[in-house]
Amino acid sequence: MLDITTAAFWIAVLQIILIDILLGGDNAVVIALACRKLPPEQRKKGIFWGVMGAIGLRIVLIFFALQLLAIPWLKIVGALLLFWIGVKLLLPEEDAHGDVAASTNLAGAIKTIIVADAVMSLDNVIAVAGAANGSMLLVTFGILVSIPIVVWGSQLVLKLMDRYPIVITAGGALLGWIGGGMMVSDPALPAGLFDGIPYPKQLMSAAGALLVIVIGKWLAARTAPRAAIELTAGDSTKGSS
Repeated sequence: MLDITTAAFWIAVLQIILIDILLGGDNAVVIALACRKLPPEQRKKGIFWGVMGAIGLRIVLIFFALQLLAIPWLKIVGALLLFWIGVKLLLPEEDAHGDVAASTNLAGAIKTIIVADAVMSLDNVIAVAGAANGSMLLVTFGILVSIPIVVWGSQLVLKLMDRYPIVITAGGALLGWIGGGMMVSDPALPAGLFDGIPYPKQLMSAAGALLVIVIGKWLAARTAPRAAIELTAGDSTKGSS
């Protein structure tokens, strides 16, 4: 278990907070949409209990993820998932927030927030489990610290992402970094595989970050012209009608 007085602990906490911000940025939007039809006096309650329920469920899911990562090959599988999640972060996405149903009662809004967060948080759970180095203390501390940032600061982060694409690139690289580092410690790998290689975890982490950036940028470059063609085709169809 990591010592709370060490730099490694606080670096891991910072990674978890960054993951929660980058991958949980849409949570504030979901919360707002789920509570938008509540009476004004119930909105704060809906937000508070919805967030508490969602965070509690996420900690439970991460606990099970930490146990699973001790099984041979699962760290490698988790690393590959993180690579894909990082690549997806670099690709343009359509806004799907309109699918979030608003409820007119407090219990319904809380249920909507918890269910939506559970569905949306698979990537978050895997990434946090990888960054936590097997420590539930890290998981709990990192998530608790990030709650106010996610709830009240998500909109700011989303605006920064829109204005400064380098923030998104850095987020994808972070996920690749964590994934690369996870692979080194998978129990399925032969003992001594990395003997003679200086700083193997750092080298694999850097390779993972570079892999995500290269693949993500390449796919984004291929997706952009296709989207432009589809948009032009749609506009011409509307014009002809």
